[in-house]
Amino acid sequence: MPVATAPQGSPVRPPRQESTREPLRWPFVVITVLTALVVAVPAAALSGATAPLLLGDAGPLVRWGMVLLEVVHHLAAALTIGLLVVAAFLVREGRDTDRRGAAARVAAASALLWCLASAGILVLGFGDLAGLPPSAPGYLQDMVTNIWGLEVMRLRLVETLMLAALVPFAALARTRGALAWAAGLALFALVPLSYGGHSSGTDGHETAVTALLLHLGGITVWVGGLMAIGLLLPVLGTALPDTLRRYSTLALWSFVSVSLSGVLFALLMVDDLADLVSPYWVVIWAKVGLLAVLGVMGAVQRRVIIARGTDRPWLFAALASGELAVMGTAIALGSVLSRTPPPVVESETDASSPAYALTGYPLPEPFEPARLLDTWQVNWLFLLVALVAVGAYLAGVVKLRRRGDAWPLWRLLLWVLGWAVFVYATSGAPGVYGRIMFSQHMIMHMVLMMGVPILLVPAQAITLAYRTLPARKDKTLGPREVLVAVVHSRWATFVVNPVVAGAIFFGSLIAFYWTGLFGWALTSHTGHVLMVVHFSLTGFAFVWSLVGQDPGPAKWSPPLRILVLLGTLAAHAFFGLALMQGTWLLEPEFFKTIEVPWVDDLLVDQQTAGGIAWGVGELPTVVLVLMVMVDWMRRDERESVRSDRQALRDDDAELVAYNAHLQRLAERDRSRR
Repeated sequence: MPVATAPQGSPVRPPRQESTREPLRWPFVVITVLTALVVAVPAAALSGATAPLLLGDAGPLVRWGMVLLEVVHHLAAALTIGLLVVAAFLVREGRDTDRRGAAARVAAASALLWCLASAGILVLGFGDLAGLPPSAPGYLQDMVTNIWGLEVMRLRLVETLMLAALVPFAALARTRGALAWAAGLALFALVPLSYGGHSSGTDGHETAVTALLLHLGGITVWVGGLMAIGLLLPVLGTALPDTLRRYSTLALWSFVSVSLSGVLFALLMVDDLADLVSPYWVVIWAKVGLLAVLGVMGAVQRRVIIARGTDRPWLFAALASGELAVMGTAIALGSVLSRTPPPVVESETDASSPAYALTGYPLPEPFEPARLLDTWQVNWLFLLVALVAVGAYLAGVVKLRRRGDAWPLWRLLLWVLGWAVFVYATSGAPGVYGRIMFSQHMIMHMVLMMGVPILLVPAQAITLAYRTLPARKDKTLGPREVLVAVVHSRWATFVVNPVVAGAIFFGSLIAFYWTGLFGWALTSHTGHVLMVVHFSLTGFAFVWSLVGQDPGPAKWSPPLRILVLLGTLAAHAFFGLALMQGTWLLEPEFFKTIEVPWVDDLLVDQQTAGGIAWGVGELPTVVLVLMVMVDWMRRDERESVRSDRQALRDDDAELVAYNAHLQRLAERDRSRR
């Protein structure tokens, strides 16, 4: 094959291949770790985090070991999550590069360190709870005996086991899909930690857990992402500009998440102005100041480096080093804060009441119909989900209209209304009284499972996302790519099969109410959240399988969908009838213990719930049948229009061929005679 030559006659050199053999740049990680450790020691001493307890002190090894292990734990978690997120979603892979492999190998090592730190905290944490030094006789035996019975220990054990599974997963992951799953597992490992935080045991437990989860998710992605990019800087090469630009967007969302978590913490941890000058709040104010500094540094990075195409990597390295030093300080203060005694917040709640002990909430005002409109108890997790969903949808509509494309406003109205109903069901009267009254619980359940999806599915959010989310051309996973992978996955095809969706729809009712899952959802924050998520998704999948118009698995014919709908709703009516005619109480221990004074007969309230389940199914059934019929007519109209256009293009060749076929049959019949 001839070699191409330049105008001067000299051979043209092949393009330079990007090398990934360069050593990784560890100073970025070292700066963060050293800063965190140097700051943590004096901060812990000044805040009282390591002060000896008057009673049940476990000794200096436990007091100081917990602080230092927390620092190592948070840094290892951040680096692990940052590397996996960067490798899966931010950085592209070249033909001759191994960026994802380099990130995965370091992520596996940092995940191992994260796991060991979690295990160390588990061991020392028992001494902290029991007031025993690790050298006490029978320490390990006592710890193993009580490890599952103590909630804090149980949560830490769950985290450690999850991390033990993450280590080999990250070590073997190389494709973007496997790395994305590993990143999801790493982020999910933060959930147990959010339940055992320094404010999760206060009034407003659900708000505290939500705030801590926002904080942990935001800070680990933010800090870990920057550490990962700095570590991989020598091997990024031409991928650096795109990687930094995508990280900048992620960092902005992380900044918002961390800021919002601070607001939620403030709502919980302030009783009067004197609390704002306590050692606990002094640490918080220091973190607020660091957050402001990081916000300014992030803005400078976006304007000075990213906006100019990252033509000066050395400038990015200098600014990133300063940011990581500030971030290390913030992580150190966060670790110290988790060990610092918070101010005592006066509570008007009677913590000894059975309702508060079982649900975490005091009894609301006696129920009456007027309470359906004026009773609210904000569930911040579900409210934030609704606000993000509405905001993202609205942003998509605005983007379409700015480029001159149309989008029906009635779909936007349905989307907003659907999420408003969702917020009412979870934070309004059904959510408040549904924790203690079976009838109100059933209202919440039916609204989530049958009311909200009928509003959300016709809004065609998936179609809107397809039309507005940019497609990445460098084979990395962006929001659009993740959505496409989920919508067209085998799992989605299986779940939105009308028969499968209907079976899950009905089977979930039986499995939930006639097992211990119902009681778990009534007494546990985790159970309540999973219940809401499961029934919302189950209802959405069922309605989408019947009337969804978004891209996805092929739809069944309308007559078959109507048959499935009627069969499923008949089974649903049977469920309601079984509750109405039942003579035994579901979860009797819970309902008899809380002793709601205005519920005179618990069985009657349960039978009322059955009537609600039966009656609520009627209107959605009619609406869904009408929607399927409309879809049927539109399909016939589209098929008719398609046939007419085809006939115009080929001079009605199909009809001519059909008539010719009939003529041949007639001639054959005459010849036989």
